Amino acid sequence: MPDQNQLRDALIAIDGRSYKAYKELRGSYQFSDFSLYIDHVQGDPFAAPSRLRVEVAQDQAGYPPHTHANASRSNALGTYLAGQFDRHCRRLQARRGSGKSGLIEIDTPAQEILQRTCIHVGDRCVEARFAVGLPAQGRRVLGRQAAALLCDDIPAIVEAALHYAQNDADEIDRYVQIAEDADFLRAQLATRGLVAFVAENSILPRRSGVDDRPLAEDAIPFDTPDSLHVEFTLPNAGPVSGMGIPHGVTLIAGGGFHGKSTLLAALERGVYNHIPGDGRELVVCDPTAVKIRAEDGRRVESVDISPFIDNLPHGRDTRHFRTDNASGSTSQATNIIEALAAGAQTLLIDEDTAATNFMIRDHRMQLLVAKDREPITPFIDRVRALYEHLGVSTVLVVGGSGDYFDVADTVVAMDKYIPQEATARAKTIAAEHPTQRQRESDETFSPPLPRIPLPQSLDPSRGRREVNVKTRGLRTVLFGEETVDLSAVEQLVDASQTRALCAAMLYAREHYVDGKRSLREILDLIMRDIAQHGLDVLDRRLVGDHALFRHFELAAALNRLRSLQVVDER
Repeated sequence: MPDQNQLRDALIAIDGRSYKAYKELRGSYQFSDFSLYIDHVQGDPFAAPSRLRVEVAQDQAGYPPHTHANASRSNALGTYLAGQFDRHCRRLQARRGSGKSGLIEIDTPAQEILQRTCIHVGDRCVEARFAVGLPAQGRRVLGRQAAALLCDDIPAIVEAALHYAQNDADEIDRYVQIAEDADFLRAQLATRGLVAFVAENSILPRRSGVDDRPLAEDAIPFDTPDSLHVEFTLPNAGPVSGMGIPHGVTLIAGGGFHGKSTLLAALERGVYNHIPGDGRELVVCDPTAVKIRAEDGRRVESVDISPFIDNLPHGRDTRHFRTDNASGSTSQATNIIEALAAGAQTLLIDEDTAATNFMIRDHRMQLLVAKDREPITPFIDRVRALYEHLGVSTVLVVGGSGDYFDVADTVVAMDKYIPQEATARAKTIAAEHPTQRQRESDETFSPPLPRIPLPQSLDPSRGRREVNVKTRGLRTVLFGEETVDLSAVEQLVDASQTRALCAAMLYAREHYVDGKRSLREILDLIMRDIAQHGLDVLDRRLVGDHALFRHFELAAALNRLRSLQVVDER
């Protein structure tokens, strides 16, 4: 393997040549205490940066076994190290020519702790994958600047970011312990009869809709109602207390701007672990919880929405419902059925993003429009059946319909961001002021039938390119000729997740979509492969910008593919 000095000489030797001369450098190089791998060289200084990685042997890096002893700790350590690597990249990188020349960047975590491909810590070594803009003036190699970048700056970053002795050991312990405690908590929810837990003194409000960091000023710490108080003993933090949300139907009520949606937003992010200082470190939710909302305009392909919508005019079939432009009610019904088919055991719904006519029909509307003229069975008349027949709980934010008091098991009222248990009061109000509306369904709720994707409908080609799949930011996937809009998939929280599930869509097409397996079987097989082989299984390249998604978000992406065709077992 060539060494650091040979790499420096090679870079100086190509100074002034055409940019393509950089491609001669692909390969591996031995530095004093790490190995450098140049896996991909960009075609020109304005193209996507070159992909590099370093491996530091563990006897050099020195991370104690307890810092990466299990998946919880390993993912947390990787998140910490990615942040440190990024900080030192920003400190050292400098503009060195045209386009992206001089860029050094790594996939940078935000508030969530996710399994990522940018950092891997194992018993043998620590690996970091990152991107570099190889310096050029116009399209001519700046070899001496490249030598300074690769042979001076990168070793300095590796030394500062990837060696345990250079890190804050106490901060590492905070990362790995909080992640392990959160995973422990989440695993205990079901045995305690809970769908979620919010630790005492958590900080739920965020700085803004585009800044997910905790509110810096005037944030009110979470205060647990006595009647919903539960305690856990965590592996690292020891005893912790907070509010438990039980199985069943839970309403989060209260006035506008008093924290209802803030609490629900914390719960929907509670399927992920959070970094120390986030404020929601010990806010955890059922890992199968799915946020449901109306989604006007989405495509629906052969979904049985008849539990909610039936008897459409002109005899239109709702057991195999298809549309290229779903309404609010049909899209919300579809989103529920698809979540159930993927295995969701908890639904999270905010009335602000729900279709009103899907959620309720009051007494006066029932008098004006008879049931035999209304194809929608509102959610209020199906939410109990979801729980009693399928064991699916619902956490619902309501501020405008007290009729839901009749079907709720638990009512939490938010008052100036302070929760109060209001179940007894809500039931008293319901008894003293009975609604005159008529229940519109007493039917059981059966599990959705499996849907089988047809392989020809997942076509990744575009023009002469056999495979054209990529992402645009957090909310858009380009798959062949199709654009998949994920703007309503609110539990997709990181653009690296989007890139990984884009790769997973292609992986599904290449390996498991055969016209025989159901979508759920395909999802399970993909997640099994990731669990066994890591995220690298999804891409033939070694990439450093993928993060782990849930199978629910992958299902959402596949279901929103406008070319998708499915058949079901009927």
